[in-house]
Amino acid sequence: MLTLAFDTATRVATAALVRDGEVLGERVSRAVGVLAAADELLRDAGVRQSDLTALAVGTGPGSFTGLRLGLAAARGLAFALELPVAGVSTLNALAAGAPGVLPVIDAGRREVFTLAGGEPACIAPQELELEPGTICVGDGALRYRASLESRGAEIPPDDDERHVPFARFHAALAGDFGPAEAVEPLYLRLPDAERKR
Repeated sequence: MLTLAFDTATRVATAALVRDGEVLGERVSRAVGVLAAADELLRDAGVRQSDLTALAVGTGPGSFTGLRLGLAAARGLAFALELPVAGVSTLNALAAGAPGVLPVIDAGRREVFTLAGGEPACIAPQELELEPGTICVGDGALRYRASLESRGAEIPPDDDERHVPFARFHAALAGDFGPAEAVEPLYLRLPDAERKR
């Protein structure tokens, strides 16, 4: 199976090309550059778009704009290339990069997206239930480092790759492939525009 995976839910977009569990290449970019990054991956690996057998896309939670961009790209590619798609939680992919860690994504509005009791949640960072020594990763962990560390959490250095939801983990976690239109974003709150109305 040759899978193109990408995630655009956070400030750092990632794309990976994976064949039967082997990572052929991976790129880090911004959400707007994820398709160009995917094209580079295919060219560098010497494969054509028609060689792809599946897509895996990050479903968030994260930036509304980033999520919409990623899902639109996945739907467009899936339609054009007649490929099945699997949606993968960005939180789960982030956690898969470092087993045992707590994924913490910056949600803006002084909140974070994380897993609480194994379920996705949007909460204030000071409300996170932390055991002493809990390792927190993600851009939310970096933004709220002082608050989390003051409550016993451990945050890897800023340049530690565990803070990035690499697309290779989306490919590894992808399971239920199906029609692209069946993949939905994981929104944990209303967009700002709807909230203001």
